[in-house]
Amino acid sequence: MKSKLKLIASFKIWIVIYPALTLFLYLFGELLSAVPLYIRTFLMTITLVPLIVFVGVPLVDSIIRWFSTAREILEKQ
Repeated sequence: MKSKLKLIASFKIWIVIYPALTLFLYLFGELLSAVPLYIRTFLMTITLVPLIVFVGVPLVDSIIRWFSTAREILEKQ
């Protein structure tokens, strides 16, 4: 994979991870504060990784595809 594609892929993943982690910690941070760190990390990863892989990144891909298609249509006019 070329460096540019890797950079784009990492940016798309970051776009999904940052809000997901922030929301998760906002909603459950206080509840999980008494739980040991390794269990907290396990709970975060077991919920967020599938969410990011199966929902978040495909959603970002479809949004990017929609914008690029709309841009192509506008450029043809």
